[in-house]
Amino acid sequence: MSLEISSATNIANVLTEALPYIRRFQGKTIVIKYGGNAMVDESLKQSFARDIVLMKLVGMNPVVVHGGGPQIGNMLKQIGKESKFVKGMRVTDSETMDIVEMVLGGQVNKDIVNLINQQGGHAVGLTGKDGSLINARKMRFENDAPEMNTTEIIDIGHVGEVESIDASIVHMLMKGDFIPVIAPIGVCGDGQSYNINADLVAGKMAIALNAEKLMLLTNTSGVLDKDEKLLTGLTASQVEAYIEDETIHGGMLPKIACALDAVKSGVQTAQIIDGRVQHAVLLELLTDEGVGTLIKG
Repeated sequence: MSLEISSATNIANVLTEALPYIRRFQGKTIVIKYGGNAMVDESLKQSFARDIVLMKLVGMNPVVVHGGGPQIGNMLKQIGKESKFVKGMRVTDSETMDIVEMVLGGQVNKDIVNLINQQGGHAVGLTGKDGSLINARKMRFENDAPEMNTTEIIDIGHVGEVESIDASIVHMLMKGDFIPVIAPIGVCGDGQSYNINADLVAGKMAIALNAEKLMLLTNTSGVLDKDEKLLTGLTASQVEAYIEDETIHGGMLPKIACALDAVKSGVQTAQIIDGRVQHAVLLELLTDEGVGTLIKG
């Protein structure tokens, strides 16, 4: 067999393997949290955009929720403002919140929209302020103070959590064949803006949209056991057991909490996938192997 025919046969095999998955997810909403290396490496950015456009072309409804922590940090550094964190949460005063809105709602959001549109898609950028999409409340950040035998409430500024989501504008865009790209900025009743963790927004958005699937892109291969081996498929009860025995710990806990909340609230599956892999989204959606950890209720 010639090299050309062999290559063509491999392509045909890949397409036929993908066919049942395309059928399964056609017409379904899939929420993808976009962040980490996939957002800064040029080749990964291009492959992500092509994945999203292809999903739409074969009849799926992708909704992108993005982060932007490094970009915010870079902008704060440029203006001479130090980034401060409390247990991984960015302390966000009024000046920092202005930068967050400018970077997330402006620069990062529009870069992603442009990236998808350059690949032939029709993306539209939103923040939680558009169409009253994300109603937020101030996050109460508690810190145990054993020496005082009490719990200390720490004010870290304009950091919020999701109170509720009105997904009307997202449904309208999807019906119009657009790809929504959402920056994780919410607003409360008095008009105050809040910076919200993108994983949290993605999970709540998946629930509000009654999504088939939630996909969280990370800078790791997925959830690992104590021997550093990838756990490819987990039930909610297995995840809770791994949290209990501290197999799942540290920075993976917030992502796992979002995934668990989603699958317990009607989302069929949640997946934590390796965003450092080219075409990670399509590999997880359309092949037998996948590149991460799948969690189901």
